[in-house]
Amino acid sequence: MKLQVSGVFQITNWDETTDIEHPDGAKQTSASITQMYSGDLEGVSQPKYIMCYTADGLAVFCGYENVEVSINGKSGSFVLQHNGKFENGIASSEYIIVPNSGQGELDSISGKGTFTSGEKGQAQYEMELSNL
Repeated sequence: MKLQVSGVFQITNWDETTDIEHPDGAKQTSASITQMYSGDLEGVSQPKYIMCYTADGLAVFCGYENVEVSINGKSGSFVLQHNGKFENGIASSEYIIVPNSGQGELDSISGKGTFTSGEKGQAQYEMELSNL
């Protein structure tokens, strides 16, 4: 049975370091982030992203996010694998739950989802989950 979940996460900390910078302004960075989930998922997460900014201000990123949440009364954690972009002031990502990454009462969880950023460090998330 598949479960559709949605809500908002709020970025509570963003620590980004420039790893390589080019003369035209393009750069590669890495970021460690802390987020709070609300909505159908309640809890916290810690994404780590590697980002590539182009000289025109666009960016792509990939990374992993350790998510510790409660869903439908079950608690545990899992890892998301991200493939995202930053364009026209909006960050978005498509992600999957890394197979076999579930812990606790979420040990068999699987699924995929997306997020799109909004105002003031918030983003809307949607996920399709299985094996809860």
